Amino acid sequence: MEGASNGGMLYHEVQESKLCAVHCVNTVLQGPFFSEFDLAALASDLDTKERQMMLEGTTAAGDFLSEESHNVSLGGDFSIQVLEKALEVWDLQVIPLDCPVAEPAQIDPELENAFICHLHDHWFCIRKVNGEWYNFDSLYAAPQHFSKFYLSAYLDSLKGSGWSIFLVRGNFPKECPISSSEASNRYGQWLSPEDAERITKSCNLTQTQRNDIDQLPPEPVFSLDGTGVQISDIEDEDLKAAIAASLMDSSPATASVEASTSKTENKDSQEKTA
Repeated sequence: MEGASNGGMLYHEVQESKLCAVHCVNTVLQGPFFSEFDLAALASDLDTKERQMMLEGTTAAGDFLSEESHNVSLGGDFSIQVLEKALEVWDLQVIPLDCPVAEPAQIDPELENAFICHLHDHWFCIRKVNGEWYNFDSLYAAPQHFSKFYLSAYLDSLKGSGWSIFLVRGNFPKECPISSSEASNRYGQWLSPEDAERITKSCNLTQTQRNDIDQLPPEPVFSLDGTGVQISDIEDEDLKAAIAASLMDSSPATASVEASTSKTENKDSQEKTA
C-alpha cells in the first residue's frame, strides 16, 4: 500500500490580511510553495503581457493600458489567472466546474482531488488528502473533514449561493520538497488529522457557547413606581414581597414625620392669627 503523503500530515494556512489566494494555492499543493511576493510577480508578468497584447491589437486598449493591475489589488487579492499560472508551475490545470470537460466531477466529485472556490474576493480550496476530503478555508483555524456525501452537498450549496467553483486536475505533489526548517511561514501550520479534528471541535464548542450567550433573555428593565423604588418587570414574587415589607416598615416613620409637620404648620398659623 502506498504511504501517506507528507507523513500523513495536513498543511493549513490561517487567513492573513487579504492573502486568501496565497493560502488557497498552498493548500491545494499541500505545502508553503508560494508567498504573496511570488504571486505578485506572476500578476505583474500577466499585466505586462496583457498590455503588450492590447498594444499589438487594432482595437482600443482601454483600461488595460492603465497603470492599475488587473490581476492583483492593492489589498493583496489575486485574479483566477494568477492562481492558474501558479498551479501550472506544478503541471496542474484549473477548470471551471460548469465546463463540459468537468461534467464527470459534477456527478461524482469524490473521484476528483481538489476544488477551488471563489466569491466576493475570497478564495479557498477543498482538497482530498490521503483519501479523505477537507475544507481548507483559511477563515477556519484548522481544516474541516468532509464525508464523501457531504462534499457533494456542500458543493451544490456553494453553487446555489453564487460561488464560482473550479476543478483542479493533474499530478499533485506527493511530498513537500521544502526542508523542515523552511516548511513554514507566519500563517502556515502542519497538523495531524487528529489535531485538526480537536481544534475544529474546540472552535465549534466556543461558537456554540457564544450563540447560547447571544440567545439569553435581555437584562430586566426596571421602572420607577412613584415611590422612588425600582421594581423589575419580571415576575419575582420574593423581590416584590421584600420591597413591599420594606415600604410597610417605613410607613410609621413617614406618618410620624407627616403628623409632626402638620402640627408645626397649625401652630405657626395660630400664632400669626393671634
